Amino acid sequence: MSVPVLTFFNSKGRVGKTSLVFHLAWMLAEMGKRVLAIDLDPQANLTSAFLPEEDLEVLWDTDDTSRRTSTIYQCIRPLMETGDILVPQTQAISSRLHLVPGDLGLAGFEDFLSQEWPNALGSRNLYRPFRILSSFWQVAQMAARQHSADIILADVGPNLGAINRSALIGTDHVVIPLAADLFSLQGLRNLGPTLQAWRQDWKKRVDNWVAPAFALPAGSMQPVGYILMQHSERLSRPVKAYGKWADRIPSTYQQAVLSDRVSVTSKPSDDNCLAKLKHYRSLVPMAQEVRKPIFQLSTADGAIGSHSYAVRDARTDFAALAAAILERIEPGSEPEPS
Repeated sequence: MSVPVLTFFNSKGRVGKTSLVFHLAWMLAEMGKRVLAIDLDPQANLTSAFLPEEDLEVLWDTDDTSRRTSTIYQCIRPLMETGDILVPQTQAISSRLHLVPGDLGLAGFEDFLSQEWPNALGSRNLYRPFRILSSFWQVAQMAARQHSADIILADVGPNLGAINRSALIGTDHVVIPLAADLFSLQGLRNLGPTLQAWRQDWKKRVDNWVAPAFALPAGSMQPVGYILMQHSERLSRPVKAYGKWADRIPSTYQQAVLSDRVSVTSKPSDDNCLAKLKHYRSLVPMAQEVRKPIFQLSTADGAIGSHSYAVRDARTDFAALAAAILERIEPGSEPEPS
């Protein structure tokens, strides 16, 4: 049985997606879940959030043969020649949290994924195209089994390219981080149909391989909901520009992602909104400096006075968000106390 994969995806960048994955990975681990985070963004921002620069220098040293399976790219690189997927060496972030690091070299894998997508509909030699197309999922499952992970959190780049397509076909659940602006709204309109197309296209390919030689991901990509990021209020009321776009998100999400028609005479439900997260502006650089989630900052890190109250609020917000996500992907489950 495979470990469920939860991917945070938005084709628009700069909405705080990577920070969200980072914080939720830590929060779920605190709540008793065994978590595997995997960085599938060629920019490797999630990896740099977890690891200091001196560690990254070692991980990305191509001359160090002892580290040849330390990143996602190093594990799948043999597929670009005549080899097979290598078992990953993960980074232990905590006793319950492990990371499959990203790699800037991953961008070079995009062409191979594009070439093998049509080949998976062929009539012979299907082993190689399916091995390549499902490689991200294969590596994630290998790493998850090593650490008896309960859940896999995947971070991907902000685009609709072949790397993200292969990441999504290995995804069970999708969360969409959004900002309240025109660009996020337009991105949402594009993202919904794309997910539906990828889901259908993957099913055609899986059905084409009558007797698979190895396990394949289902590619269900079930939407869990959206998160409104960098939520800011003035005098307990959203500013005018924020409200204009925030009010349009529920109906756009229902229509584009869920394919639900929304009546023009009724207000769309906001049940798909998992959370409206504040920005925590003053705490972000402080947390980045010590590579901690905001809710773990202490007085020793400089979180004193009003900062300490913001740390407490952040813990409450992320705990509620983690619980809401778990309830939707594991109905009736109760996280263990840390």
